[in-house]
Amino acid sequence: MIRKCRNSTLLPDIRIGFVPSAIACTILMGFGASLLLAEESLQLQPRPGDPLDGLTPVQLERFEIGADLYITPITAEAGLGPIFNKAACGSCHSTPLGGWGSISVNRFGLIDEKGKEGGFDPLVDLGGPVQQVSGLNESCLELIPAIANHQITRMTNSVLCFGLVEAIEDADLMANADPIDSNADGISGRYLMVEVLEDPKGPKRVGRFGWKTQLATVLSFSGDAANGEMGLTNRLVQEEQAPNGDQACLDEFDLVADPEDQLDSEGFGFIDRVTHFQRYLAPAPQTPKSGMTGETIFNDIGCNACHVSTFTTANDPSLEAVIRNKTFKPYGDFLLHDMGLLGDGHPQGQAGELEMRTAVLMNLRNRDPMLHNGTAAGGLFCDRITAAIAAHGPFGEGAASAAAYNALSSGDKALLCQFLDSLGRIEFDMEGDNDVDYFDFLQFIDCFVIKTTITPDDPCAICDIDQDGDVGMVDFNMFLQAFDGEIEDCNDNGDPDLLDILMGVEVDEDLNGVPDSCEACVADINGDSVVNGRDLGALLGQWDSSGPADLDQSGVVDGIDLGILLGQWGPCP
Repeated sequence: MIRKCRNSTLLPDIRIGFVPSAIACTILMGFGASLLLAEESLQLQPRPGDPLDGLTPVQLERFEIGADLYITPITAEAGLGPIFNKAACGSCHSTPLGGWGSISVNRFGLIDEKGKEGGFDPLVDLGGPVQQVSGLNESCLELIPAIANHQITRMTNSVLCFGLVEAIEDADLMANADPIDSNADGISGRYLMVEVLEDPKGPKRVGRFGWKTQLATVLSFSGDAANGEMGLTNRLVQEEQAPNGDQACLDEFDLVADPEDQLDSEGFGFIDRVTHFQRYLAPAPQTPKSGMTGETIFNDIGCNACHVSTFTTANDPSLEAVIRNKTFKPYGDFLLHDMGLLGDGHPQGQAGELEMRTAVLMNLRNRDPMLHNGTAAGGLFCDRITAAIAAHGPFGEGAASAAAYNALSSGDKALLCQFLDSLGRIEFDMEGDNDVDYFDFLQFIDCFVIKTTITPDDPCAICDIDQDGDVGMVDFNMFLQAFDGEIEDCNDNGDPDLLDILMGVEVDEDLNGVPDSCEACVADINGDSVVNGRDLGALLGQWDSSGPADLDQSGVVDGIDLGILLGQWGPCP
């Protein structure tokens, strides 16, 4: 087996195509030694859920510890409950770990002209505004109070690249705001200045986290969610929630002293550990990285007025090097917008009932359901996109873009969807199933032999990582790094089997990723170097099932396998 070298160049960029084996062997002579050559200018994008590239060993260790705690349920002895929604962060932020999820949260209240917040009472004394659906004891389970006449559903938000989002300068977010629509473009994004929970006496910052931009830092988000979703009091949010306002139930079943989140031997609490994980999550990939016609259409119909593509973090010496002065593409402005009928009707803090934070589109292809209420769900990706865009009209700040989308030709709609499908796609993932396997390699071969120029709109652009208009050897080098299987060299010629197959040095007629020359005696089931009656008996004994006698790896032993065995009858070569 040949060891893979992450983020290194394996071969010179030679456009070869299929050539006779002898010539290919000459060209590729010395390939093994080139495996360790580095090319700093070209790196694979992190996959959804990966850490930022360039973390120090200490930062990476903190990321990994945080990731473990993110998926580990908190116990009652550690402070869970007595009411909660889920016992682990990763139960909700799940696709990938730290990404969106399909778990929803119920919020409720009373709409009354005489109520609080301009006619809305969050019913805090009755357990509002969030219903916790689980509890340590059935007697504490929360119900929506009968007096509540307003109830909404909110889906789990993604926390990918939260550290980068926090590091955006307040001024850069404020620059996109236009609360009175002074330029009359129909877009009037608004920002909120919110308290930083870990520094309540310090200056307020522009809110950017949560559906109503109610939080400004990752640590504030962690402390708020740990308490609100898991019932874990902590140094930032120390007040326990009484089930439906029942203090007696709280007193009976809340047996851990507050704050329940205690510091570990290194001086970190649970909220610090999960903050490390969220802070160091990388942005999701975008493949191809740029140049798609669909993005031009996206901009032309006004989607980029709210879904701002690019931000650069502050060049602040107090920030970690991996976060400082970094450009990334969230496709969201982190501002509040009047969404008309798409608004959830639920005021929260300074945010109005129809105002919602712009959803980031990063990693959109992996989001199901879509929208804050999850109503664009299931079916094909482009169907969800169409439903989500339609929900932006006929009123509110997204209405004009929704109308412009409806006026597009079917071809332009397809190009727009193709662009949106690039947001979160792994490089070389031709199948779009979030891995890079041999089936992707077979399509890579098809792209490798194309002689015409590949544009960002071509399917083969997914394999043109250096975006030079063809799929060449540099792209193959990167494919080897991205490949999720083992890099084997079954014929011991010093070159990966994938390279031998790509160049025609070897053939793989059964498409199993192993050169056929290495499987000359695949029918020798018992390994005695001869195909005979003992192997035939083994095959017949596994008939209509799976096992070693499934010679073509179809999942079932059948007549095709019998034919292979009979064709190899006799001593193995």
